[in-house]
Amino acid sequence: MTKTVYVLAPNEDWIVDRFVSEWNQDNADIVVKLPEMADVIWLFADWCYDRLPFTLLQNKKVITTIHHIVPEKFNLSEFMKRDSITDVYHVPNIHTYNFIKNLTFKRCVLIPYWANQNIWKQTDTKTALRQKYSIPQDSFVIGSFQRDSEGHNTSLPKLEKGPDLLADAIIKYANTNHFQKPIEVVLGGWRRQYIMSRLKKENVSYRYFEKPDQQTINELYQTLDLYPVTARYEGGPQSLIECGLLNVPVVSRDMGMATQLLPKTSINDDVTLAVPEVPNVHKLILPSGYQDYRNLIQTI
Repeated sequence: MTKTVYVLAPNEDWIVDRFVSEWNQDNADIVVKLPEMADVIWLFADWCYDRLPFTLLQNKKVITTIHHIVPEKFNLSEFMKRDSITDVYHVPNIHTYNFIKNLTFKRCVLIPYWANQNIWKQTDTKTALRQKYSIPQDSFVIGSFQRDSEGHNTSLPKLEKGPDLLADAIIKYANTNHFQKPIEVVLGGWRRQYIMSRLKKENVSYRYFEKPDQQTINELYQTLDLYPVTARYEGGPQSLIECGLLNVPVVSRDMGMATQLLPKTSINDDVTLAVPEVPNVHKLILPSGYQDYRNLIQTI
């Protein structure tokens, strides 16, 4: 008998909501709309577990996804509450896997995020898109699309995202003429005040697109020559997958899914020493990217 699943979304206008929407649409044959109807409850937003009745979670099979953990912010008591109702943990990368395995005897399964090639796809030439967004054609264009300031103070860097390291790397690229071209930085996303202040102080040219929609981000990716990933802790990040689908070279710190998608030469905590390479995401594209998740639900 095929098992059914209810997937808990955070409804916070975040990447996890997009994941849940994609899953529900493409796996409608096993998805149910009410948790009471499901054989399996999938806490894709584990921090929202208390939105469901605790007794319900105790009486269902529960998959808990933990995307990433910031040790400095980790709450062990909250983890143990979730652990008491979890049957299987899902994590997207080896770093989260190793952290979780030291805390629980519950089964932990490593399955990377899927890559939606129907969203992130080539739309035009680099030349045409640089012209559209007024990005100099003769520049070496470096991109970063994320949030990197703390919520309570936009001038403070959100250290797990590594905006301090990103600014350090870009400034070093610029000061050493690393790419033998003038550098242009393309920033997207909310709360980029910290990195903008650093770049402005060093006279590094940048363009900022605040809260761009998905289509705009898709096109901005296609203007880039390099996407540095300088986060200290990440689940993916999604930029690795998006760059892989859009053929954008990446250098990355050793975090998140970097070792799953990039060669060793492209991974270095000093990203200025790494070799740019396009992440290999072909095994994650849809529909095959769903299969390991479907297998997990059926075998829990």
